[in-house]
Amino acid sequence: MNHLYIVHDGENKYVFRVYTHHWRTQLEIEEELRLLNLLKEADRQVAFPIADKSNKFIQEIEAPEGTRFGVLFSFAKGIKTAKFSSETSFLIGEALAKVHQSTENVELMRISYNAQNLLKTPVVRTKEFYSKNTSEIEFLERLSAFLALKMENIDHQNMRYGAVHLDVWFDNLHIDDEKEVTFFDFDFCGNGYLCFDISYFLFQLLATNLNEEQYQAKADSFIKGYETVTKINEEEKKFLLFACLAIMTYYISVQCDRFEYWTNIFLNEDHLKRMVGNLKRWMAYHKIEVN
Repeated sequence: MNHLYIVHDGENKYVFRVYTHHWRTQLEIEEELRLLNLLKEADRQVAFPIADKSNKFIQEIEAPEGTRFGVLFSFAKGIKTAKFSSETSFLIGEALAKVHQSTENVELMRISYNAQNLLKTPVVRTKEFYSKNTSEIEFLERLSAFLALKMENIDHQNMRYGAVHLDVWFDNLHIDDEKEVTFFDFDFCGNGYLCFDISYFLFQLLATNLNEEQYQAKADSFIKGYETVTKINEEEKKFLLFACLAIMTYYISVQCDRFEYWTNIFLNEDHLKRMVGNLKRWMAYHKIEVN
């Protein structure tokens, strides 16, 4: 979504993110940084923004296409890998639960994720982009209607709500010596059910583990790690099966919206089939049927 640069000062390493033009407003970025600073103050395991000598976090860069914003972040210790153990999956769950302890009831002046902006509007946008791919689009339309009903029938009083990451998976965390986990890339943070993050991680875990026995072991370990910090209630557990499907429906449309900026290198009919294939695999694994 953005351009990232590794920055060295001789001893330390940092990440400088330059947001693409018209991707995020200054207020949206300020709110992302407010969340990260809140998490840093709570001693949560996140990459955090670094201010300049004038105590400013956001830099304005005049690019040929217009003003772009830049932010310097600390570098998350460790490495990025999809091949982590069940023990590490436990640590990821534990670390995410601690983040959620700090973000529950926190409200950001950013998007609030709901059925309209996760399902209804995205499916219309995706249908416009993939006008000829009728099979996958028809599936997404049925799935969207099915999931919208699920979201409308949630017992909202029993769902923890607050600031969410919405993109928690191996690509947005570093693992240091199988002992420490650090989250980064809160670019999609907003307001929503905290179980969105849990469900999305599990979905991506299945997508990156073809061996379903290994997946289940890591998934169980992740949930166990999470619940050593805070419990996931029954209403949340029921929704875990469906939340990730809504998020993925949304992300498919985001890729369509950002086609001119970065997704044109891979966004085609085959890519849509792969994305929908992952949705169907999750549904088959959990025996979810859409009428």
